[in-house]
Amino acid sequence: MEILADTVPCPVQPGRLLVCLGNPGARYAETRHNVGWQVAAVVLARAAWSTAPWQPAQGQLFQRQAQGQEPEREEPAFLLKPLTFMNDSGSAVLEVVKQFSISPQELLVICDCLDLPLGALRLRKRGSSGGHHGLDSIINALGTDDFPRLRVGIGRPEPGVCEVIDYVLSDWVSAEMAVLSETFALAAELTYLLRDKGWQSAFSRLSLASADKNNANQKGEPDIGKV
Repeated sequence: MEILADTVPCPVQPGRLLVCLGNPGARYAETRHNVGWQVAAVVLARAAWSTAPWQPAQGQLFQRQAQGQEPEREEPAFLLKPLTFMNDSGSAVLEVVKQFSISPQELLVICDCLDLPLGALRLRKRGSSGGHHGLDSIINALGTDDFPRLRVGIGRPEPGVCEVIDYVLSDWVSAEMAVLSETFALAAELTYLLRDKGWQSAFSRLSLASADKNNANQKGEPDIGKV
């Protein structure tokens, strides 16, 4: 498991707005590039989310009421699936953050990552786009790269097998999904930990999962992917 954390504390708690990146339409539903939407499906299935009363023109927005001891004083959490196609995701995000006065640091953007092994998770508080066009669009729309993100590793194609664009827009194969079902479940769990308990709980959960993975590998159990 790969855990990356900055040493500077985040000024606000992240996860008020989950931004799950993907492309709309059945053609893209099961593709590698749609990891964000695939994680969103797991997140939405784990708690009492509902369609938000207000909807952005360029996205689908869900709402979860506050779960703390004084929910009437807390802000609800939101989950956004931009409907703009990946490269224009920022416009949908900007709509929502303006409507609800959400700061960039209150986001958690979930997206695929070619530079991580299949099933790996990388959680960071801020950073560059790393060449991801969806993140580029959000950075340009918000005017900052100072927002949390959770990258899900999809690996790269073998040299000479296919072009990167064809790889990311192709469907998962069954062997990959065996790895990713566990990854998606952990990614969903992290979104709740970040929102409800904060960074330390999320990173502690990642550390525990990493230790469990290392122990399993040392015992010679099947490797189902680095998380």
